[in-house]
Amino acid sequence: MTKGVITATRLGALRRAMPPAYVTMAGLVAGALLLAALFAPQIAPTNPLDLRSFNLADSEIPPFWVEGGDARFLLGTDNQGRDMLSAILYGARVSIMIGGGAVFLAAAIGVSLGLLAGYLGGRIDAVIMRIGDIILSFPTILLALLVAGLARAVTPEAANPRYVPFVLIGAIAIHEWVQYARTVRAATMVEGAREYVKAARVIGLPSARIMFRHILPNVMSPVLVIATINLAQAVLTEATLSFLGVGMPPTYPSLGTLIRIGNEFVFSGIWWIALFPALALVILVLAVNVIGDWLRDRFNPKLRSRG
Repeated sequence: MTKGVITATRLGALRRAMPPAYVTMAGLVAGALLLAALFAPQIAPTNPLDLRSFNLADSEIPPFWVEGGDARFLLGTDNQGRDMLSAILYGARVSIMIGGGAVFLAAAIGVSLGLLAGYLGGRIDAVIMRIGDIILSFPTILLALLVAGLARAVTPEAANPRYVPFVLIGAIAIHEWVQYARTVRAATMVEGAREYVKAARVIGLPSARIMFRHILPNVMSPVLVIATINLAQAVLTEATLSFLGVGMPPTYPSLGTLIRIGNEFVFSGIWWIALFPALALVILVLAVNVIGDWLRDRFNPKLRSRG
């Protein structure tokens, strides 16, 4: 009887720990998109960055299942004759790279400043939090547009396709770090009152070692959740900036750039140039958001206890 109860309890805990089917599906979809973007040079039929790989004579060919389609171009071609499937794979690679870079930079800045604010307190805490309040008073897109515009005005090289991704990463991260800082600050203040931190202070450990070696591992759970959700937001922000014309140039397409190009031809009946990049963007963001919501529920003690 006891053994049966224990077994049932373990099975119940295992079932609660396992993600629902829709989360598993979202993880598979997100993983497939990430792998496809990572291995785009090996998977894509052509290289959309190489001018020699496409021909203007092949421009505006519809998908292969539509009348007038060509089996060489499964999703059709754009106005320059580029294979849309190849352009989407390379565009997703650029969008994910910029989004991931922005999340990493924002997390690095926000976690460091949050640790300092929560552990040291006083004026340092007040200054960091007030700077964060000022930044949050600007909408994400407006601040990113401002930063990208200033970068191009100060340094002409900022418009170079080689440096545009770094400008976009910085423009997005400058707004998103505040969420990490606030979350880590609150968690650090809680951890700072615990016995192990007081003991570390008594034995004379340096503050930097206490913060990054003892407190940091205990405040990373919410950071992981925020990073997952922010990845989707960063990819959307990059797509918006590119759609507005301050992101990646048409010769180095991202998903947002492809949507902007296709938007010019939607009312001409050439719908596939905008539709397929938009679908790829929606599916990627939706899958990442589903995973982020599940992680948030799993790391929330109140929601976990209810399950």
